[in-house]
Amino acid sequence: MYKLCVFAGTTEGRRLVELLADAPVEVTACVATEYGEALLTPRERLTVSHRRLTEEEMEALLAQERFDLVVDATHPYAAEVTENIARACRGVGVEYLRLLREADALPEGAVYFPDTEAAVNWLAETEGNILLTTGSKELAKYAALPGFARRVYARVLPMEASLSACRAAGLGPDRIIAMQGPFSREMNAALLEAVSAKYLVTKDTGGTGGFGEKAAAARDAGAVLVVVGRPAQREGLGFEETASLLCRRFGLHVRPRVDLVGIGPGGAGGMTGEARQAIREADCLIGARRMLEAVRETGQTVCEAVAPEDILRCIRERQGTRRFAVVLSGDTGFFSGARRLLPLLKDCETRVLPGLSSMQALCARLETSYEDVVPVSLHGRDGDIVPDVARHRRVFALVGGPEGAAELCRALTAAGLGQVRAAVGERLGYPEERLTAGTAAELAERTFDPLSAVLIENENARPFVPGLPDDAFQRGEAVPMTKREIRCCALSHLALTSEAVCWDVGAGTGSVSIEMALLARKGRVYAVEKNENALALLAENRKKFHVSNLEIVPGRAPEACRELPVPTHVFIGGSTGSLRDIVALVLEKNPNVRLVLTAVTLESVAEMERLIKEFDFTDADITCLNVSRARELGAYHLMTAQNPVYLFTLQRREGAA
Repeated sequence: MYKLCVFAGTTEGRRLVELLADAPVEVTACVATEYGEALLTPRERLTVSHRRLTEEEMEALLAQERFDLVVDATHPYAAEVTENIARACRGVGVEYLRLLREADALPEGAVYFPDTEAAVNWLAETEGNILLTTGSKELAKYAALPGFARRVYARVLPMEASLSACRAAGLGPDRIIAMQGPFSREMNAALLEAVSAKYLVTKDTGGTGGFGEKAAAARDAGAVLVVVGRPAQREGLGFEETASLLCRRFGLHVRPRVDLVGIGPGGAGGMTGEARQAIREADCLIGARRMLEAVRETGQTVCEAVAPEDILRCIRERQGTRRFAVVLSGDTGFFSGARRLLPLLKDCETRVLPGLSSMQALCARLETSYEDVVPVSLHGRDGDIVPDVARHRRVFALVGGPEGAAELCRALTAAGLGQVRAAVGERLGYPEERLTAGTAAELAERTFDPLSAVLIENENARPFVPGLPDDAFQRGEAVPMTKREIRCCALSHLALTSEAVCWDVGAGTGSVSIEMALLARKGRVYAVEKNENALALLAENRKKFHVSNLEIVPGRAPEACRELPVPTHVFIGGSTGSLRDIVALVLEKNPNVRLVLTAVTLESVAEMERLIKEFDFTDADITCLNVSRARELGAYHLMTAQNPVYLFTLQRREGAA
């Protein structure tokens, strides 16, 4: 088993120790204080040393333990310690690796000095209070400032050594701020305002050292940021590079933890506490730029990616990173990318954290419930919401694109639904949030944010029930139509799902196609028809019922069907002598397809019996439907029998040849 030693005096050092401690290696972590030890979670193969080591003691430790590698992850300002570790490694012939913390860009308006002496000389020519956040080790150098005891407040660790250094430098108790970080932007700003500081003195500690939070706080409080530069650095690697190198070198496989985090519809204010914690603890954030900007911690590693495949690639490229958070807008279970992403993360430890959905947020703003709302997403895809609005009293839609909500309202108005009420929520959760309510006709010419949420209420909605009246369809004299009673039975036998891919072969006027499309709202229906007059009627009926998921396919079956997507359900109402070839093609496309066919003549029934045997349908149901309809005869009504119709429902069991 490999043995590694990590001088873990930084956040990066502790992250590396945690990464290695779960791998099949023995790790010794060297920290300077008992507090540093307390920050490390105990592990079976982890040994922790919490005392300061001299160069000689380091060399003795390395010689005794015979480590395969030593990683120096000490603070960027601990130049002397770094040199001691490097010399000790050379002394015993152990490989040395320096883990460097990346420096942040110098903020606009900041004042930079190469060392403490230069910073003190510059501050000596200024007036106003100073907040020192550089620790206690070099506090004595600042004591040379004129009015030091009156101007300077020192934020140090709550340890006796730090407090003693403050007292020795001449600071009274009212000038000592003994606190343990990390410190947020808000906390830093509050301290600056509390002590009326005009200057904030810091080291360039990098993102994980809180430099970004200090810089932002100084800007918020109107204080000058004074930055003391780092000592000359040894060559080394960043955290990601170091972790990847160790994984390759020692053949380590680290199973990353990936949190899929719903961040709500807007900014960070709408997140749950659990989501905030997951984001704060993540070593790398992944998501769209807008969402990363809303929730990232200052200095946090990020990867811009939206498509599930790109997110997976980000994770695989960072093989040494242990904790990822994929930030997703809204709720992870509501029209979210989490559904497509989760199956790709089988090699990861995953956790799904829900968030506030846009529907919940909009309904809350409108002070209404949402248990009876039908959700529809039109964001990023084509879709027709008209059938949903016509048949449901309350519909929620998430829309996208430059026209977005206005285009939706125009479509409703064009379909005769201009009177329905609509409420549009723009930029929900952000400071510029806006709510607009009115009829669809009133809102059709308004301009809205490209990504908006809409709640539509139709008091005159009528639910869809299979078996529409025959006279609801546009009809032609020479074009056949599957009548209501037969249509109802056929649809029942088809047992369509909401996402079904359907073929209607010999569609005629399209009565079956229309009802297929209304039932399979998330699926697709292909109406195959060769008659020109029938094709025109199909187009009229498609427009009348607003079924955008219905595609008309001109041509004769089976030739016209060869390029169609694989069907899950097929209805054959007419075959013009090509029934066997049509069935053969359907089974070639999907051996387990569900077929429903009608037959009127005895010859057709006989042919169906032959096909059942030829294609070895293991499940075959044959029903003969005899329908009679009333007709008036003077003051009386007589029942008139219709031609009997045979209904064949055919399917193979899974795995049947």
